[in-house]
Amino acid sequence: MASSEKKLSIFALGGVGEIGKNMYVVQYADDIVVIDCGSKFPDVELPGIDMIVPDISYLIENRNKVRALVITHGHEDHIGGLPYILKQLNIPVYTSKLTMGLIEGKFKEHGLLGSTERVLIHADSVLKFGTIVASFFKTNHSIPDSLGVVLDTPEGAVVHTGDFKFDQTPVNGQYADLHRMSDIGKKGVLALLSESTNAERPGFTPSEKSVGGNLEDVFRTARQRVILSTFASNVHRLQQVIEAAIASNRKLVVIGRSMVNMITIASELGYLNIPDGMLIEPNEVNKYAADRIVILCTGSQGEPMSALTRMARSNHKQVEVLPGDTVIISATPIPGNERNIGRTVDELFRLGAHVIYGSGTLTGMHVSGHASQEELKLMINLMRPKFFIPIHGEYRMLRQHGTLAQAVGVDPANIFIVDNGEVVEIQNGAGRKRGKVPAGNTLIDGLGIGDVGNIVLRDRKHLSQDGILIVVVSISKQEGKILSGPDIISRGFVYVRESEGLLDEASRIVSNTINKLTHENENQWSTIKSNVKDALGRFLYERTRRKPMILPIIMEV
Repeated sequence: MASSEKKLSIFALGGVGEIGKNMYVVQYADDIVVIDCGSKFPDVELPGIDMIVPDISYLIENRNKVRALVITHGHEDHIGGLPYILKQLNIPVYTSKLTMGLIEGKFKEHGLLGSTERVLIHADSVLKFGTIVASFFKTNHSIPDSLGVVLDTPEGAVVHTGDFKFDQTPVNGQYADLHRMSDIGKKGVLALLSESTNAERPGFTPSEKSVGGNLEDVFRTARQRVILSTFASNVHRLQQVIEAAIASNRKLVVIGRSMVNMITIASELGYLNIPDGMLIEPNEVNKYAADRIVILCTGSQGEPMSALTRMARSNHKQVEVLPGDTVIISATPIPGNERNIGRTVDELFRLGAHVIYGSGTLTGMHVSGHASQEELKLMINLMRPKFFIPIHGEYRMLRQHGTLAQAVGVDPANIFIVDNGEVVEIQNGAGRKRGKVPAGNTLIDGLGIGDVGNIVLRDRKHLSQDGILIVVVSISKQEGKILSGPDIISRGFVYVRESEGLLDEASRIVSNTINKLTHENENQWSTIKSNVKDALGRFLYERTRRKPMILPIIMEV
């Protein structure tokens, strides 16, 4: 993509056609502003991978043009990729107070605090990035300090909504700035990028405050301990748990690393109000009557190592779920996590707990932080954009959001449903899709950033499906005869003690193959290994219908 021309280009490096790893790029001529830098969790097709972040090879190639990275709010799908991306491309980060606190916690952990430029912004900030002028507006979401972004370019204004809903009774009193949004729309919006998470859900998303009364009712009537799991980043929910605990005269215990971090940071920055003496340590739980305790923990998505999952399996070091305890899972499953959550709920029921979970029995314990269809229409009506680009959602959500935009008057020809990397180009008021930039997944495995590719993943899948067979043979350098072995080691293929006959026969096939090759004066190790793998692979498939990874190790003595 030629970038020096006087034109506006808009594209996503992550966040369209998927939930997570949000990253959007607005470029005018030689000025680039990036919005958000998220991560997402891997699925079963990526064994051993810890996290996925966007591929930023386009930004690296154009590093001299990247002016700023603006973060809309502090959820992992918008900030989770920062420590990994900034190690590859060190650019200034602009964000609001709470989000900055969460980001700095990540930077400290990754040793980036001293090397990254961080600029605190708020809803009234105005910043100039070359030919692009950035301003902001307040939105409601499930975390405080969420912002929408306006990028005024010579071609026109590009608006990015961030994640939002229109909550008329916000828990923290931070109302969405409808007047500002209306003013932005009156001045003229060239292109609107709006989130699509709930584009399939009709009506309006209920207020977060509606959860508070329901929590308080359960806390008051529960005869023993209450154990509640929710997203650590849902600060408004955490505050309502605190208030329900106060109303029911219960002490609060916080368990789980991310939950403890969030409570600590949000309290220090003034976003959570916790009375003195209310928080107690996990080892103090047994000092109080069961009906005086609330345990706030991680694990609402059934994560294997989370606090709630370990409690459900009775292997948590500090807390045991007792018969009669009330467990509340105050969250909806992220697609793909349903099985893990179901398994956790089953185990909790086996322990005798009363479990409140899922959409069928949730009884008002959770509301979404994202706009439903009527609110999405309201945002479009406030902004009145010429061009509309739905973002932040799987393809069906983007398509549905496009239909909503058309219903409220956006020209269908000006609605662009894009894939990651697909460029919407606007020049002289005319918009079109034009070309693609590199976009994909960068896989994080331990300390490695992007060093696990398709070949490694293919091998991991192979190992997970059929196991591995290691063949060790020592051969005389002078005579070419087998001195020891073949020794066969099986891992994940067959149980050796029950398959001695099969492995003995496999050893004979390896010996015969090597002897035949040495008799023919074949001394190339690569040829010998290849023949051993082929002969052994054919035999094992005929006998077992399995294809283990075969790894010959031939030592010359």
